Amino acid sequence: MSSQENQSIVIWGRNPVIEALKAGKSLEKILIAHDSHPPKELLELANKRKVKVQKVSRQKIEELAGTKKTQGVVALVSPIKYYDEDRLIDKAVREKGFIVVLDHITDPQNVGNIIRTTEVLGGSGIVVSRERSSPINEVVVKASTGAIFYIPVTKVGSLSSFLEKFKKKGGWVIAVEKGGRDIHHIDFPFPLAIVVGSEGKGISKSVLETADIVATIPMRGRVTSLNVSSATSIAIWEIVKRLI
Repeated sequence: MSSQENQSIVIWGRNPVIEALKAGKSLEKILIAHDSHPPKELLELANKRKVKVQKVSRQKIEELAGTKKTQGVVALVSPIKYYDEDRLIDKAVREKGFIVVLDHITDPQNVGNIIRTTEVLGGSGIVVSRERSSPINEVVVKASTGAIFYIPVTKVGSLSSFLEKFKKKGGWVIAVEKGGRDIHHIDFPFPLAIVVGSEGKGISKSVLETADIVATIPMRGRVTSLNVSSATSIAIWEIVKRLI
């Protein structure tokens, strides 16, 4: 077993990875060497647990593990256990609270900062997508200053499906994006999902279509964009100050 800076905890070897899957550990993904033939049991368990399996070079496998004795398999283990999505929805509805949904934000520093702000301001939880998102690794933990250990984090395959499920339970969806209503003048309903997108691409179309309201932070300076974690902090404060 290994733990490297800027990475999740790494385990290697066929049996250790199989046992981690059987034990229900939160695996970010499993990497398999191109020239390796993993056991059928491993692949079936990964599919059952909805853990992504990716083919990479054997050199990459050995670099991650720090050893050549990998049997061509490594798994990246999250430092946290993910929260069940239905439980998170029920929690937010019961609390009439808010959850923050991260749409393909890949920078772990931003993810950690957002988690910290959400926890400090009393959020019910965080939702991240399984694909094209930063893994919950040591950088995220550090940037959150430990807040990640006090707030539920849920990983889902489809953000839009999650949000539709949330809406059916009585939730509302607010997308923080350009071209919407001034965030200062919106009367926010609860329970609420606050969706924020990546700096480069913003909120994806399928996710944006689930939004009940598009909220925009007005810009008065010459620079017309904010870092995503800064924008999220402003949006959360604008929303929760009505509860204080």
